[in-house]
Amino acid sequence: MSINTHKIQHRPIAVDLFAGAGGMTLGFEQAGFDVLASVEIDPVHCAIHQFNFPFWSILCKSVNNLTGNEIRKLSTISDQEIDVVFGGPPCQGFSMIGKRSLDDERNALVYHYIRLVLELQPKFFVLENVKGMTLGQHQKFITEIIYKFEENGYQVCHEYQVLNAAAYGVPQNRERLFLLGCLYDRKLPNYPEPITKPANLKKTKLEENLPLSPTVWDALQDLPTIENYPELSEKDWIIADFGQPSDYVKKICGFETSYDDFSYDRNYNSSILTSSLRTKHSPESIQRFANTLGGKTEPISRFYKLHPNGICNTLRAGTASNRGAFTSPRPIHPFIPRCITVREAARLHSYPDWFRFHGTKWHGFRQIGNSVPPLLAKAIASEIMKALEIKPYKPKVIQNLGNSKLINFVMTESAKHFGVNRHVIEPRKIKKIINKIKIICILLLLNLEFFSFNNF
Repeated sequence: MSINTHKIQHRPIAVDLFAGAGGMTLGFEQAGFDVLASVEIDPVHCAIHQFNFPFWSILCKSVNNLTGNEIRKLSTISDQEIDVVFGGPPCQGFSMIGKRSLDDERNALVYHYIRLVLELQPKFFVLENVKGMTLGQHQKFITEIIYKFEENGYQVCHEYQVLNAAAYGVPQNRERLFLLGCLYDRKLPNYPEPITKPANLKKTKLEENLPLSPTVWDALQDLPTIENYPELSEKDWIIADFGQPSDYVKKICGFETSYDDFSYDRNYNSSILTSSLRTKHSPESIQRFANTLGGKTEPISRFYKLHPNGICNTLRAGTASNRGAFTSPRPIHPFIPRCITVREAARLHSYPDWFRFHGTKWHGFRQIGNSVPPLLAKAIASEIMKALEIKPYKPKVIQNLGNSKLINFVMTESAKHFGVNRHVIEPRKIKKIINKIKIICILLLLNLEFFSFNNF
């Protein structure tokens, strides 16, 4: 394919819907896109996104009440053509009995994703979602999504694929569905070919001759031992001594010039270890973790212990505050009897060390677990770039990161910063129940006191 280097004078423009902390934003940046607008409803995630991408716009809004025109006006896009819109709208209602799934209120976010794509009219779109959407009756939901696009000027690849991050240089078994589409006057992009084979998973014939994916130890070997830094019991960062990085770490952290990384370099101190707040485990838990073999599950906690020569199991986010605020099981470090840190999880997810997450472990792990690994997003984005027939280039400017206060904003502070209601994410249900019980108890006590006073 011939590449037209004179087609545009700027990097192609992208929009990220359901952006979270920015895994897909980073992957598309690495492929050569400028993600001029990202949309995310959670103010805490927005604060982290703004810290890592302060030179672009993060719109702290619900897609339910947002129009394509507002996205243009609230960013620097204005009337420019948009090359690609991408995002992973959460969907919960796949039942096909009695009604169309897009009419199910639990799938309203998918409906609004489609609506915003049609309003923004990008040349290409990428819809990312869970593998489960491809199973059984759920496939009818995908068919419905495809039909909605095709009746509104877009063609969609019917042979959609589930991609495993481990096939694209990520040391993690993580499978996600990607639905690719484009305007009818364009050619559909290809799905990226695998470049690595998972270290401890069954290989397909296509993968047999590929190099092994990076291992858990490739991702973690150079990180400082957090047990040597008592300060990390109180804060999530420290100036520390790093070891010798693997080729994988050199690649994701930009320690060596890469021919296919077109992201903006960041101005940061590489001797700072971040996102490494320590976890306190009981002596009993520590002993159980120590007794568990690598690659096996600890029977009491059900935590998976990482094998140094294998890959990580799927890192999960847990639930948001409006769904109980439950923490997903975190893997056990392969050599130290404790759960991995947020930074160690980020390494296993292909995030560079300059990328910061929220200062708390709960938010930090949720931001990683909810995100698409940047290297997987980059593989998809690179195919979109080829379909655009644009030769990507690496900017010479070095970008500064945002205000460090953003990293530790709690919900109230984040909401105030973005000018939104602090209850935009519904408070934790258990807290609401407890508050109601407190009110009832207070009323009962007041009534009791009033009754006693009258009898006196």
